Order: sequence, then structure tokens, then C-alpha cells
Amino acid sequence: MIKKLILASLLLSTHLFAVNGHAALFDDKEARKKILEVEATATSQNQAAQAELAVLKKNQHAIEQRIIDIEAITKGQGLIDMQNQIETLKQEVARLKGELEVANHNVEATQQRQKDLYNDTDMRLRKLEEAAMPAVPAKLATDAPVSTSATSTPPEVSVPEPSKNTQEYQLLELANGLSKEAKHKDAFIAYDKFLKDYPNSTLAAEAIYGLGYSQFALKNYKSAIVTQQKVLDLHADSPKVPDAMFNMANSQIQLSLLPNAKKTLRELIAKFPNSEVIPAAQKRLKALEAIK
Repeated sequence: MIKKLILASLLLSTHLFAVNGHAALFDDKEARKKILEVEATATSQNQAAQAELAVLKKNQHAIEQRIIDIEAITKGQGLIDMQNQIETLKQEVARLKGELEVANHNVEATQQRQKDLYNDTDMRLRKLEEAAMPAVPAKLATDAPVSTSATSTPPEVSVPEPSKNTQEYQLLELANGLSKEAKHKDAFIAYDKFLKDYPNSTLAAEAIYGLGYSQFALKNYKSAIVTQQKVLDLHADSPKVPDAMFNMANSQIQLSLLPNAKKTLRELIAKFPNSEVIPAAQKRLKALEAIK
């Protein structure tokens, strides 16, 4: 009986040991399995992370390359824009040159038309004057010739004998001599010097008229009108006033200011009916009034 109990105890202990050992063995395998699963999961995640990192790096590289390409394109586009601007400027310069050439041509054409108009006006005046007064006394033809090259008489000086020996008189005589020799530029300089040296001279009116006559002969008609107006304004009692007015009228004709010229001639004829220039002024006015 005791032996049976002992044997039963031994069998039970062995069974319990076997059970415990099997349980311990089972727990160790589960642990290993869990560890392997964790390791597999970690490895998988690591690989996924590495793959994702590789993709990110690839994308970063692609982005950096695109940035480089864009910068290159931008720089290239800047040069292209600059070249386009240069081409545009060249075209603009060429256009302006063309317009300038056209403008110069128009100016030349206008000047030629004005010249033709002056010549035509002068020719018509000559024909009308010849038809109106075919016979002109020699003295009047000399004092107030019709042609535009000498439409007013060169200035003459009438001063007391004692003053003829003065430097003042001699300078004016020099200017008058140059004017009669058709050296109008030199005459202009001489008259101008006289007026600067002797602004209050009793011969100033003669010099101013001579200056205006020289300007007319040099075809500076606007200045001639201004200068002759000074004779009227500053020396209204001078015997050169009629000559100055006649020269003004001729300058106005050259500028195609025909209404002004008619007015000047009418005033001249009305104010100085006995002047030597009146016959020429009347003939010139009649010719102007016949022009339509």
C-alpha cells in the first residue's frame, strides 16, 4: 500500500514535471515567435522607410535639377528679352531715320516751293508794272528799281560839309560805299559798328536804314522789317522814313505777306505823297492789287 502511494506520487510528480516542462517549452517558442514577428515587422518598416527615403532623395534631386534648369532658362530668357529690346530699338532708330529723311525732303520741297513762289511773284509784279507804266523816268528807275535784287535805294547821306571830315561821317560813308558795291555782308557789319559806336548820332536814321537795306539784300526779310520799323519809331521826322517804309513793303512781298505789303504801301503814299519813292510805290501797289 505504501509502495503504491509512493509510486503514485512519483508518477504524479513526473506528470507534473512533464506538464510544467511542456508549458515552459511552449512559452519560449511563443516568445521567440513574437520576437521574430517584431523583427520582421521592424525590418519591413525599415525597408519601407529606406525606400521612402530613397524616393524623397530622388525627388529632391529632381527638384534641384529643375531649379537649375529653370535658372538657366530664366537667364537665357533675360538675354533673349535684351536682344528683343535691342532689335526693337534698332527698328525704332531706323523708323526715326526714315521720318527724318522724309522731314528733310519736305523742308527742301517747301523751301523750293517758297523760292518758286517768290520768283513767280516777282515775275508777275514785273509784268504787271511794265504793263501799267511802260515808261519810267531814268531817275526813278535808278532811285527805286523794280527788281527784287534792288527794290529799295542804297542809302545816301546828306550832311553839312564840316562834318564830312569826321570819323563818324567817314565810317557811314564806308558802309554806304560797300552797299553800293553790293558787298552787303560787309556793309551790314559797317552799319552795325557805326550804330554801336555812335548810337546818338544825327546820322543814326541813315545807318539804321542802311542796316535794314543790307538785311533785305541778304534775304533776311524778317530782320529787315524789324530794322526799318526802328526808323519809323525812333526817327519819325527823318527823310529816310519813306525809303524805310518802301523797303518794309518789299520785304513783306518777299515773305508773301501781300496784305501787309499793300497796307504799308498805302500808308506810305498817304503820308509822303511827295517822296521820290511814291511813283515806284504806286506802281508796286497797283501790281499787288491786280494779283488775284
